[in-house]
Amino acid sequence: MVIWGLRVVFVVLIWAVAFVAAAKSVPYLGAQAKWWLYGAFGVAVLLVVVDFFLTRKSLAALSGAFLGLVVGIGFAYGLGLIVDLVIESYFPGMDDLAKNPLVAATKLMIGIICCYFSMSFILQTKDDVRFVIPYVEFARQTRGARPLILDTSVIIDGRIADICETRIIDSPLFIPRFVLQELQAIADSPDKLKRNRGRRGLDMLNKLQTNDKVEIRISDTRLPSIDEAGDVDQKLVALAKKVDGRVVTNDYNLNKIAQIRGVDVININDLANALKPVVMPGETLTVRVIKPGEEPGQGVGYLEDGTMVVAEGCREKINEEVGLTVTSVLQTSAGRMIFGRPEGAPPPLRRSRGRI
Repeated sequence: MVIWGLRVVFVVLIWAVAFVAAAKSVPYLGAQAKWWLYGAFGVAVLLVVVDFFLTRKSLAALSGAFLGLVVGIGFAYGLGLIVDLVIESYFPGMDDLAKNPLVAATKLMIGIICCYFSMSFILQTKDDVRFVIPYVEFARQTRGARPLILDTSVIIDGRIADICETRIIDSPLFIPRFVLQELQAIADSPDKLKRNRGRRGLDMLNKLQTNDKVEIRISDTRLPSIDEAGDVDQKLVALAKKVDGRVVTNDYNLNKIAQIRGVDVININDLANALKPVVMPGETLTVRVIKPGEEPGQGVGYLEDGTMVVAEGCREKINEEVGLTVTSVLQTSAGRMIFGRPEGAPPPLRRSRGRI
């Protein structure tokens, strides 16, 4: 919107200057003065059209606009001196010509054009300014908590909504427009399973938006680096780099891609594993055995948080609650596994090889 506002102001200023100049030049040009007005307005519109089709790099920033204005005024002053020099060289002794309203209007429009293009150029390429002017950068300085960018999988998962209820998140949650479009596409899928997952994601999104404990923002950021990215994962990473945010996901592949690109990631699965209760060898716990294990005599049960418990010697106690003494804890990429044996049971005998 800032760029479009700048374009409108540019066209209006060019038209106003041309109108005043044409009105004052009627004694010199007569009826031809109106063509000066039409020509100036047409040039202004043409310049805006040309600028619209140029590749845009980023949104406007106040510091970039100020620098562009200063640079434009400098160029305009230099070009104004050149205009005066041309008049003195090719029209010697014609001081009245230098005071002609058309000449003054031309110099003023040169100034407006220089300011417009310099501001537009810096606003659209401010990310590369530091390579031209060392130690000058217009990157957004993040103050306070960095935004959290939600991907499609974490919205469908739904645990992020429960986490927000705990008031532990004080950062704004960004939901990009392309994530909403992907959710809508999944919800409209002919596959019943995908359609149910998409509808669950939309329900979770509605739950997040009605939660007053967290700030939700729908991001409509349009940048070439984001629009040119192939899939949603690449767009998420590009957006996170632009807004200096962190990606929230439970997708393993997106987690790795973001880490390679230098983007911070919060993995809900890792967070859930970190919050599971710590059990030390020698402690006791009670678990219901629900199925046999892979090894002879083993039974398998689960804690309330989903942690798998392998019970030695409990294969015959399926659907029964047993007290176990923890013997070891194994942390794997799939989660935490706890091994134990019934309370009071002796440790299993180890087979030893006899010498022949």
